[in-house]
Amino acid sequence: MRARLVVFPIKGKNWCFSRSIDPSPSESSAANAPSTVKELYKKISSSSKPLSANAELLVDFVSDKMNKAWMGLEKAPEGSFKNKLHGLGLRLLARVKPSEILLKSITKDVTNVQITYPTSLNGRLVRRRLRHIALRGTVVHRKYFYGSVSLLPLTTAFTVLPLPNIPFFWVLFRTYSHWRALQGSEKLLWLVSDYSHAQKSIVSNGEETESEHKDSKYGTKNLPGFKWVLEPSKELEDLINRGHEDGYLSEQAISDICNSFSLNKNDVLKCRDLV
Repeated sequence: MRARLVVFPIKGKNWCFSRSIDPSPSESSAANAPSTVKELYKKISSSSKPLSANAELLVDFVSDKMNKAWMGLEKAPEGSFKNKLHGLGLRLLARVKPSEILLKSITKDVTNVQITYPTSLNGRLVRRRLRHIALRGTVVHRKYFYGSVSLLPLTTAFTVLPLPNIPFFWVLFRTYSHWRALQGSEKLLWLVSDYSHAQKSIVSNGEETESEHKDSKYGTKNLPGFKWVLEPSKELEDLINRGHEDGYLSEQAISDICNSFSLNKNDVLKCRDLV
């Protein structure tokens, strides 16, 4: 599956990195996820899959349960306790960084990426900055994943209270979120690197050791074996030029870009507000 990543300056020297919304998202992982603990145990115990595959199955199971619980809170009547929990959850989710949202969107089904950017930007620099985000994500989200896991036993102590254990579920969600972002960052790093062995070299050494591929400012062709392709966009360049105000993009310009390239407007606005 190809993922389209859209890159453009949004405020000053800061860029927005966002993935286009897939009109027909794959639901294979949700469909294959077990619905009960009994089914989960049966799948894990009866299969001869490696530990990583069983861990992925467990993550999908927890993710499915969390999504159903969130949908239940979203449909709660106005003013109810569940509705207030949903509002609290939205405020907490607003604190999640755009880079984490991007990395979580790079799932295991993604086999190559199409990087769309305005013609005024240098294609080599665009790919280098995207690779830097992926490299940094492997370090940051691994650290926060282990930190969140260590907090899970502590938050279980709140189960003695008669109220829902909000700290536990929040830490559980953050553990899942950092796990997905870590997987996505490693996948993206592998996709935008020149060689299949580059990811292993970069992650282990913590620094970029691969040589720069000589892609031009104007993009690259989708050559056989390439897992990434640069696509300079004149349309994106025009939208940015029309909506540029005092060093940042206006909300109308962001709306036009999101409509043209199928981006989530809230995520893009978060990029602008965080810088």
